[in-house]
Amino acid sequence: MKRRVLVVRLDNAGDVLLAGPAIRAVAGHSSHVALLAGPRGHAAAELLPGVDEVIVWRAPWVDIDPPAVRRDDVLGLTGRLAAGRFDDALVLTSFHQSPLPTALVLRLAGIPRIAAISVDYPGALLDVRHRLDDDVPEAERGLSLARAAGFPPPPGDDGRLAVRVPLPDVRHLTGEAPYVVLHPGASAAARQWPAARCAQAVAELTARGRRTVVTGARSECDLTARVAGGSGVDLGGHTTMAELAAVLAGAVAVVVANTGPAHLAAAVGTPVVSLFAPVVPAARWAPYGVPCVLLGDQDAGCRGTRARECPVDGHPCLSRVTADEVAEAVEKLAAEVRR
Repeated sequence: MKRRVLVVRLDNAGDVLLAGPAIRAVAGHSSHVALLAGPRGHAAAELLPGVDEVIVWRAPWVDIDPPAVRRDDVLGLTGRLAAGRFDDALVLTSFHQSPLPTALVLRLAGIPRIAAISVDYPGALLDVRHRLDDDVPEAERGLSLARAAGFPPPPGDDGRLAVRVPLPDVRHLTGEAPYVVLHPGASAAARQWPAARCAQAVAELTARGRRTVVTGARSECDLTARVAGGSGVDLGGHTTMAELAAVLAGAVAVVVANTGPAHLAAAVGTPVVSLFAPVVPAARWAPYGVPCVLLGDQDAGCRGTRARECPVDGHPCLSRVTADEVAEAVEKLAAEVRR
């Protein structure tokens, strides 16, 4: 008899997208899969194959702008999860996070079997305590836990990132292909390529005959307008998550920092020029499963700091990357795709 399973990934959109292969593995052996996601990952969760239900909760021990811990809020969640009558739960975390606060909530909700990767001693909080080397890609980390919990990938699943299809038609936004997407924003300032460099890249790509579409959230409209200038197509604030996925799917390549749209590009199979600040390791967080050119000094002084604001004057790991280097990387990826 197939089981009702809760998968937990409480972080940002990119983290949720990277959980996709593990979720599909769980779905292949389950009658119902619910994903417990944070508000920043909700829209991405709705795009994942294998997810039957999305439960949204803002965790005080995960969210980057954490709310206070409130008894009624935690009890409300435990009640909702108890009503779900889940047989199993998988708590997906990154290497620097503990799953144990979440596991305690799930145990209070009466979920009988809980699995997670944990360095810390879990006591009675985990039934499956999995361990593996830290330096593995996040998508493989999640799949490893799924296997350990008894949910191997179904036959024919290649383990790559994916989204639900069909995606919406966005030609009224992008115009006809081919085009390059440049996404200038990032979830943390320390990961962002300087806006002036982004604008230079749009100009350089245009000079090389590459039409460029600039994407961003509604809160980034000033940034996208500046970057697009007079030659780029400014889509800042004009796309839902599904529409953004479709825009990325139609691109020759995507130029983006280490942020959610990098993983969304990978999920739709588009090559990525990754402007990667080494505040977290590229071995774990680089775009997964697609052709990728990694730009940025991976040995810079910010390496491994997990900083949200750059701790080094001048942001040298990314500010030294030039528009010409980015354009050359786009041409390299375009040539590989044509082969």
